[in-house]
Amino acid sequence: MGPAMRNSLRTGPIATWQAGDAVQGFALVRRRDLRQDKGGRDYLDLELADASGAIAAKAWSDSAALAQEFAAHDYVKFRGQVQSYKEQLQLRLENCRRVVEADRQEGFDEALLIPTTKEDLDALWQRLEGLLEAHLARPLARRLAAETLAAHGVALRVHPAAKAIHHAFRGGLLEHVVSMLGLAVRICDHYPELDRDLVVLGVLFHDLGKLLELGAMPVNDYTPVGRLVGHIILGRDLLRERCAAIEEFPEELRLQLEHLVLSHQGRKEFGSPVEPMTPEAIVLHMVDDLDSKLAVLRGLKDNARGAAGFVWARSLDRFVWLAEDATTDPGSELPAPGAGAGEGEPAADDGAGPPEQKTIW
Repeated sequence: MGPAMRNSLRTGPIATWQAGDAVQGFALVRRRDLRQDKGGRDYLDLELADASGAIAAKAWSDSAALAQEFAAHDYVKFRGQVQSYKEQLQLRLENCRRVVEADRQEGFDEALLIPTTKEDLDALWQRLEGLLEAHLARPLARRLAAETLAAHGVALRVHPAAKAIHHAFRGGLLEHVVSMLGLAVRICDHYPELDRDLVVLGVLFHDLGKLLELGAMPVNDYTPVGRLVGHIILGRDLLRERCAAIEEFPEELRLQLEHLVLSHQGRKEFGSPVEPMTPEAIVLHMVDDLDSKLAVLRGLKDNARGAAGFVWARSLDRFVWLAEDATTDPGSELPAPGAGAGEGEPAADDGAGPPEQKTIW
């Protein structure tokens, strides 16, 4: 049996592939370039990825993939052979096409291909609705929240909260908002002088502008309006739109909510046009800052793969200490200062890779 036939057709994650494997499944196209070989024949030079890793791929002139229409950032269904080229694994594509909705029945799931919250999205959404229902008292506040979810819920459910620093994955914004709400209502319990409706609505709206500032996964890059205007002003605009849709919405309440959105970064040098001037604005900023920083530390811990010790956290501009887990492998290597883990990007999985994809070409 030759090397190419050592294994039957595999559908496991990219990180588990070995030279000689025949593989098929679903992937994200990170890069797609049309080139020509020395004989002048077209071929495709690609990079395919899933949540476990990435691999260079080639579709030569005899591959059916050349006749298919797909582009960078598309999800695709593929089949091919894993080869070793210059001591690096490379996939020779036999076929590759853009996924269709029917592929979900065969195992296609974005969560297996891109960084995604480890939380269950349905459970997160139920927690969001439950917290809003339980902690908003004014009928007007409840209506504002309900109409905001109706208008933006589809995007809020899956959008990233950032490009790289914290919650930079599918469902990240929802996870961030739900986490902040859980903490914010406890703070309101401790400080009864706080206006709970303002704090809760402030959490809901504070990063809503990121729906316009950032492209959805898998692109997760700044949009033109995101670069030119930014999520704080965009979020204030979305708040004004929702308030304007409610007849005779109180101007004073809208102004207080605008201040929460505009000041939530805390300081002008961090992007806020104004700094927090109300108790509710101070709480919103502190809760946002705490949840973001702890998410950075979780991401560093995930990227360290069980290693312990000091790691450079670029976004925090300091070394941080990662405590040793009971399951830490003493031979694990600690990421070097300034390495990719310093971005604070959460890992896509726990190191074992996503579950096997069930798919038939």
